[in-house]
Amino acid sequence: MSLSIPILKFSPHKESPELERFLSRPAFDPAAEETARRVLADIRTLGDKAVQKYTKEFNGIHLTPARFAVPREERMAASEEVDLMFKRSASDVFARIVRFGKAGMRKDWSMATPKGGVLGEKFTPLARVGAYIPGGAAPLASTALMTLSLAKIAGVPEIVACTPCDKKGRIDPFLLHAMEVAGATEIYRIGGIQAIGAMAYGTATIRKVQKIVGPGGPYVTAAKKLVYGDVDLDMVAGPSEIAVLADETAVPAHVAADLISQLEHGTGHEKALLVTPYMGMATKVLAEMDRQIASLSRREAIERAAAAGALFVVTDHLDTGMDLVNRFAPEHFEIMTKEPRRWLQKVKNAGAVFVGAWTPESAGDFVAGPSHVLPTGGTSAFFSGLTVDSFRKRTSVVAFTRADLIETLPLIETMGRVEGLDGHARAGSIRFDTSIPT
Repeated sequence: MSLSIPILKFSPHKESPELERFLSRPAFDPAAEETARRVLADIRTLGDKAVQKYTKEFNGIHLTPARFAVPREERMAASEEVDLMFKRSASDVFARIVRFGKAGMRKDWSMATPKGGVLGEKFTPLARVGAYIPGGAAPLASTALMTLSLAKIAGVPEIVACTPCDKKGRIDPFLLHAMEVAGATEIYRIGGIQAIGAMAYGTATIRKVQKIVGPGGPYVTAAKKLVYGDVDLDMVAGPSEIAVLADETAVPAHVAADLISQLEHGTGHEKALLVTPYMGMATKVLAEMDRQIASLSRREAIERAAAAGALFVVTDHLDTGMDLVNRFAPEHFEIMTKEPRRWLQKVKNAGAVFVGAWTPESAGDFVAGPSHVLPTGGTSAFFSGLTVDSFRKRTSVVAFTRADLIETLPLIETMGRVEGLDGHARAGSIRFDTSIPT
């Protein structure tokens, strides 16, 4: 079977309904949201009983609440199962994430007011956070490292991880070891909507968290949206997306491999966009994808994902292509052109940018340092990826002197008058009322 990927010619002066449909993909699935709302309502009311019910219904396993948590001895046994090369790799990746995360952390800061006071901001780690780690189609050990590690760097004392188990209640040992390295203090073998509900509302077994982070499929994404307000969230992090801007200098085999790398997640909701001014590049990339997937273990999943969510667009110019990519607002964006840094300056909307021929997207997924938990569904137009500061609260600090208050009192009184809040104004002026004993 050969891949079925449309190749469109596009110019900004012609309408293309097929392209518009591709660009305007929804961030949320309405059908998934309907199911999520029903399940979450049960979990809010019934707690563990509902989590148990839906784990049986959706995952095909009967788990009693006593088995929700992964005990310490099981975590230690998993570490004994994994090979030394993986252990070294996980530790190396963790170190790279820590180095990048610490470099990007915002520091407490202060500045002087005009009359000798102090203004500033302080940053405090959250007390308890939850991370969703997908584990259905593949054991995403990298996601464990790219989420939990950031909470650990931020100084969060209680770090909860939820991931689905198999029908025997088992979690992949590589995934368990990655969670251990990354700093999980609690691990639960619960996935899907029920994991989001348990972390958001709390049950007798799984205590409520303050924030939920991590990617997931349509049902997890819908559930996260619905619990916002009960907890804080990171962003919309759903099925994977990639866009590639390529000129004639790009190597078709490399472009093909990078597009495949995201389609192979295999949920059927992935998106892959190639934009190039060269029809020859588009046809060569398609031929390369056909050739390469023949030897891959996830060939059928890739073919399904490509048929549902891949598109090649041939534009009149790279500038037009760059405009299209910004409209698409992809999770991952690769620039494979002669002067990639020039085009980097024109990027407005992307979760992460991979610059030049030697930067495959998989480097960002696995080892580079920035978290691979990134906004999807076009939401990179207004969301940013996960960082250490996602796990910290920002608190503003104001310390006026008497002279500062004297200087600003007319402003306070004016704003209080205009807004009809004379109590606000008095809170300032009363400090200078000599009839009040000090």
